[in-house]
Order: sequence, then structure tokens, then C-alpha cells
Amino acid sequence: MLAGVFKEIGSLVLEEREEPMLQTDLDVKIKVEAASICGTDVHILADSPGHPATAGVVQGHEYIGEIVEIGESVKNVVVGDRVVVDPTTVCGFCHYCQTGQQNMCENSSSIGIFVDGGWATYSVVPARNVHKISKKVPAEIAVLAEPLSCVINGSEKVNVQPGDSVVIIGAGPMGQLFTQVLKASGAGKIVCIDYSDYRLDYSLKSGATHTVNPKKQDVFQVVIEETGIGADVVIDCVGSLFDQAMTLVRKGGQILLVGMNEHAQPLIKQYDITRNEITVQGTFIQNNDFPKVIKILEANLLNLKELVTHKVALNNIHEGIETMKKGEAIKIIVYPEEK
Repeated sequence: MLAGVFKEIGSLVLEEREEPMLQTDLDVKIKVEAASICGTDVHILADSPGHPATAGVVQGHEYIGEIVEIGESVKNVVVGDRVVVDPTTVCGFCHYCQTGQQNMCENSSSIGIFVDGGWATYSVVPARNVHKISKKVPAEIAVLAEPLSCVINGSEKVNVQPGDSVVIIGAGPMGQLFTQVLKASGAGKIVCIDYSDYRLDYSLKSGATHTVNPKKQDVFQVVIEETGIGADVVIDCVGSLFDQAMTLVRKGGQILLVGMNEHAQPLIKQYDITRNEITVQGTFIQNNDFPKVIKILEANLLNLKELVTHKVALNNIHEGIETMKKGEAIKIIVYPEEK
């Protein structure tokens, strides 16, 4: 089978691989229907890498497919079921797993990053990492379950109330999903910030009431004009703009840190957080949010089709990656075979 393999720094290679086999009686084999290219995938392939990965691994951690084989002890799915994959494997035994914080598991790994994932025709994963989804949900929508699960996890932390004002820094895929989810939650004014007019156009389609390109407008001035006192909630999807978020949030407001940049060192005064009673929270991947997300997708509650800007076959995946690197796409769907 054809597979997209992370070979070394900056190198993704398409190569023929043997079909994977079940490794335990709790594994399932999936015929991949569709996958997507995530910002993390692009970071893995950067030189120097912005995210670690195992050399030789089949990339792709956002994907769906059909169950074609199950281990003897598998009870949650049967052959023929259509499933989405939760790419985070956890031990189930550490303190965090035992207390309902599986996303903090001390022994976790990631399918498609550290073990073989979905940029291939077939994939073998633990049965507990798959969730059934209706075949009525279009493939390009179902494949967004994983990033949407991360957004649902973060959205529940800030608990936006009807009419609340929200600022979203970064209008990439995660920023778009936050815009749609918070709009559906009743947010009033949503201001999206990005240097790309291309992305900001999609923010308006996602439900933003205002957009700001810092190259053309003063961000602080626009936010104050729209909110009067600053935003109730500010979400940093970039990972390096905590200090800017502090200037845009109102007293008593909330900041949610979503994006991650290991090298970011924002200059923040603890005094400002304390004096203005700012609530600051981080949010990392998802935490048992797939069942909720599947209900959202099956009920067609969001306008996710607008976010799928490109579709490529696996044998043309390099074209998709280059498009992502240039910032000329929101979500790119990858099919194992020509469509």
C-alpha cells in the first residue's frame, strides 16, 4: 500500500508499505476513507522541526475509515462500521487517567506522529481509539472530528454566555472552528485577528462579526471600538501572543491559550493578572470529547464544509503540504486513492 512517511527532518516520502496487521486482540484494522493535513503535520516537516515525530512513522492523525478487521476481544465496533480515530493513546493507569484527565496522561503517545497513522490505505489502531460515526456525514466533514474535539474542550473551559464578546487571535483552522463553535454558543461580537486577508475572509463565513489585519488596522483600537471595555473572552490560537491577549481582554475577563510555541516568552506582569482579575487557562487537545463532537457532526450544527478548501489524493500530498505552508488553504483533505 502507498503511505506518506516522515523520513527525516524536512522530508516526507511516499513509499510502498506492507498492509499493517493486528498486534493485539484489542486492535482494529481500518481502511482509510479520508485524512487531512494539520498544522502539526506541517510543523513536523519543517526544517528545523516545530514538533517532534518518530522517523519512519506514517503521518496523519486526523482520519476516518471503515473497520475491515477486529481483534478477538473487541466489543465496541464490528466489521463494516465507519469510524473516526482519536489519535491520542493513553495508559489508563496513571494519576491523570484515573482522575478523568486523560489528555494529561504521563504515558501517552500520538497516532500519526509517534506511531503509524492515516496517510495510507490501511491503519491499525487500538479499538478504544475509534468512535462510530454515521455514513451520512460527508467524509470531508467527518475527518474534522479530531480538531473539533480540541475546540470543544477549550470552549467548555471559557463557557461563553449569550451576547459575550470574543476576540480570536489567529484565523487558521483552529481559529475558524472556535469562531463557528462560539457563534453557535451565542457569542455576540466575534473579532478575528490575522495577517492573512485570505483567512479573514473565511472568518466572516465562519461567523465573525469583525476582522482585523494588524498590517492595516490598530488591533487594540478596533477591539475597544467594538466592545467598549475589552473582550469578555480572548483566545490565542497562535501560541505566542499571550501579551497581546492581555491588552485586549476586559477586567474580569478570560484568556484561553490554545496554540503552542515552545520558544515563546511573552512579557507578562503577574500584577496585571491579579489586579484585573483575569482568568487565564491553557487547553490541550481533547478530553473524552469525541462523543459530543460526533453528535455535533451528525446533527450538522456547524458550517464546516466552508473550511474544506482543497482535496488531494495521497500521491499528490506534497502539493497539499506546500499549499498549507504558503497559507493558501484552511483544511486540505487527503484521499488514499484518486477521487
